[in-house]
Amino acid sequence: GLFVTDYFTRTPRKLSPFRSFASIELFHFHIPEDTVIAVWNLITFKEQGGTFGDQCPDRSITVYFRSGAPSVINPLHTHFPRDTAVPGSFALTLTWTLPNRTTGVFNVTSPLPGDWFLAAHLPKDEGKISVKGLYEECQYLFQPQLIVQRLVNIAVLYPGHITEQTMAPHNRSCLYKVFVPSYTSRVLVEVLRCRGAEGCPLWLRVRAKAPPLHNSTTLDCREHTPCQLAQDLPFWQHWYYVLVEKHPGVPGTVSFQVTVQLTDCSRPSLARPPFLPSSASMNMPHSFGSAGGLALGDSPPPTSPNDTKPLVPIPVTSHAGERCWPVRPTLRNELDTFSVHFYIFFGPNVSVPPDRPAVFVINLLPVLDSGGVLNLELRLNVSSLCGENVTVFGCLNHEVPLTSGDNTSVTCETESLAGFLLSVNATASLSRLRIPYPQTGSWYLSLRSLCATEHGFEPCTNVTAEVYLRAYLSPCINDCGIYGQCKLLRTNNYLYAACECKAGWNGWGCTDNAEAFSYGFQLLSTLLLCLSNVMFVPPVAIAVRSHYLLEAAVYIFTMFFSTFYHACDQPGIVVFCIMEYDVLQFCDFLGSLMSVWVTVIAMARLQPVVKQASVLYLLGAMLLSMALQMDRHGLWNLLGPSLFALGIMAVAWTARTIRRRHCYPPTWKRWAFYLCPGALIAAAAVLLYAFVETEENYFYIHSIWHLLIAGSVGFLLPPRAKPSRRLGPLPRRKGCGYQLCVNEQEELGLVDPAVASINSICTS
Repeated sequence: GLFVTDYFTRTPRKLSPFRSFASIELFHFHIPEDTVIAVWNLITFKEQGGTFGDQCPDRSITVYFRSGAPSVINPLHTHFPRDTAVPGSFALTLTWTLPNRTTGVFNVTSPLPGDWFLAAHLPKDEGKISVKGLYEECQYLFQPQLIVQRLVNIAVLYPGHITEQTMAPHNRSCLYKVFVPSYTSRVLVEVLRCRGAEGCPLWLRVRAKAPPLHNSTTLDCREHTPCQLAQDLPFWQHWYYVLVEKHPGVPGTVSFQVTVQLTDCSRPSLARPPFLPSSASMNMPHSFGSAGGLALGDSPPPTSPNDTKPLVPIPVTSHAGERCWPVRPTLRNELDTFSVHFYIFFGPNVSVPPDRPAVFVINLLPVLDSGGVLNLELRLNVSSLCGENVTVFGCLNHEVPLTSGDNTSVTCETESLAGFLLSVNATASLSRLRIPYPQTGSWYLSLRSLCATEHGFEPCTNVTAEVYLRAYLSPCINDCGIYGQCKLLRTNNYLYAACECKAGWNGWGCTDNAEAFSYGFQLLSTLLLCLSNVMFVPPVAIAVRSHYLLEAAVYIFTMFFSTFYHACDQPGIVVFCIMEYDVLQFCDFLGSLMSVWVTVIAMARLQPVVKQASVLYLLGAMLLSMALQMDRHGLWNLLGPSLFALGIMAVAWTARTIRRRHCYPPTWKRWAFYLCPGALIAAAAVLLYAFVETEENYFYIHSIWHLLIAGSVGFLLPPRAKPSRRLGPLPRRKGCGYQLCVNEQEELGLVDPAVASINSICTS
């Protein structure tokens, strides 16, 4: 056949260490039909400061592949919530082959068509809290590329028609496909009139959705006459691919005929005219009575086929032959993104008669519904059992319903199908099932009631069980509980939801408490972070005593908002918010930076030099507000104003030093007992904040940060400025006189206010 190659690529993205599914990078691809091979080229490279990160450490990268929906991954081996089904996926770990670049290849032969999802992440780290912009961070960028090769013009087989084929010596195989519509109970592929050099040297392979593989359903036509391959309960609304392959080493030409027969259970099994069935066959609860006002078990009068449409039945494998039961649709009610309820007509109570199953279909929209959680709940009405030991089994299968006629072993799996089993009885009347990231399409739920006996399960007699059925789609499992937050995430045009856990809780629904913080630990961490702000009380008292009222107001502002911001910022349940979180965070950051600003400006002692020194306070407030609005975690947005204030202080101190011709401040006591200790304490606080603080030690390292910063302010804040005094004019002598001028007092409290220091004698 003719092959066509398609190429797809995605933009490189920065990978993050795994903490939850919300921290992974998700990539969405679409593989077309008739694809024979898909090759993913996985490119990973390092960057540091805009250049190649040759010095960055090698960190392994894990990539997950899944068809139909995102992968449900669990790299930390946490516990899933109860009643949660975990679908499988492929995983691949990339190792580094070059200092700054590596490439991995993942091949899939005959992949399933439709949506494919790749999830990638780095290993979990120690959770270090880094200051943005402090140093060049190592970035690991991941870019997947997809190359697919697909066949075009594949021969289509029509049910009931015979296709003749001659396989030339240089040909190894012939590929066909046939479309299987809904309500097909069996697909039978047969090879006729096979002629070759050695009888019929052919292999017959059949597979749904994609071309067959070596492990697909296979039949050797040499050993089986007639050469027939049957598929019971095939997938509905899908292509089935038929591969006729010649044995290796067979010379000459092989000619054969191939035909396909589809068994439609809706036609041979209907024993009565296509009229509206009774309420019993529709599995309506007894409380609703019968359809059309008829009693249960009665049949409405026959009508012509043109008047009413018969209900479309489904196949059921049974020893007695194939039978069909009606499928009850569900009504889709969309409330929000990934918040969809599926209502049953004449529900939610469902009657399950003893002689036939009750079957329902739930339709999930392509792409839109695969990013949530499919929830199913069965609740048995025990009073409807009439004292019988009845068990209601439910099978949830994708794309085709499955109800087995075997009463001894109740299962929801066959050789080609895999489903989920639910059961309710008098002792366990409630059963739940959660499927994270379900595959889209039609999901069929088949309910069947059986009675437990000494010989296993047998059909019940004259007992109709009533079951409450609830099916809905939710963003997360139980909204992630009280220790998690359900986040709605987006990758390009694809939406999905995931839990982000806190307070040490882990797992897909934040239900794994192996590393969870206890209530006492949460209370202790909250109290430490909040009460450590009380250390600002001494700086406030010093500022008030020294008549630095503006500085004292800023310290009070900082203490107040830092206390309540950390009370609102806690990850557990010990949380108290007096305002919106964003407002508290902004005020906390602004107060912290304003405290540094006003302290440094006060140390500069600009009032005698600059008449309107208060302008700098207002300018600092405006600049800091602008910087915080731009980026609250940026290094230079926070460090720039502080360095600017330090520059102003340095200029002021240098000017005084030049004018006075000695170092300013002039005494060693001020340097030894105030400035140097305060600077060392502030430097220690900055080092702890920038290099030591992690997510695990945050509560006590950040509390120490509060204590050190507040303590450094108490040391660095200058003493009260002494007022400038002028002595009154001395009595003037005849001829000439002298005026005694008292210059400004020495700053820093080195001169007693009661003593006047005469610095100069000015000529009057």
